[in-house]
Amino acid sequence: MIVCVTGTPGTGKTKFAKELARKLKIKYLDVNKVIKKYKLEEEFDEQRKCCIVDENKLSNVLKHLIKKEKNLIIDSHLSHYLPKKYVDICVVTNCDIKILKKRLEKRGYSKEKIRENLDAEIFDVCYVEAKDIGHNVVRVDTSKKNIKKLVKEFIENYIKKK
Repeated sequence: MIVCVTGTPGTGKTKFAKELARKLKIKYLDVNKVIKKYKLEEEFDEQRKCCIVDENKLSNVLKHLIKKEKNLIIDSHLSHYLPKKYVDICVVTNCDIKILKKRLEKRGYSKEKIRENLDAEIFDVCYVEAKDIGHNVVRVDTSKKNIKKLVKEFIENYIKKK
């Protein structure tokens, strides 16, 4: 089973993905580590303080890893760019805007980067892109419930039924 976990930075995707991998006893794949390992960083965006990644090159590397592994939880706000035929379920984490703003401030993001990420969450960018690609999308709101409870509910509602 291949599950990609995507969402705006700060919405809880990494905590959700790690807990899901732990509960299902399958491999967790941090896409940021994949980007570094395979040298997929094309340049550094000084304004946003982040690396620019070619989504097609990343997708090709991820497809190769999927073919080798078969069971993966893939964690990244870029993971939904994978073609739908490689992904069984695409989880999009969401979060209340006020809570998200506090999380991003705690990370030390600049005001511009916070605004950009809040806009991405408001306009539901990851969800819309995942749906446009044709993924089987499940939304998970991390605003109020703890991650362990959210993962338990997700497994009961979506994994056990498969």
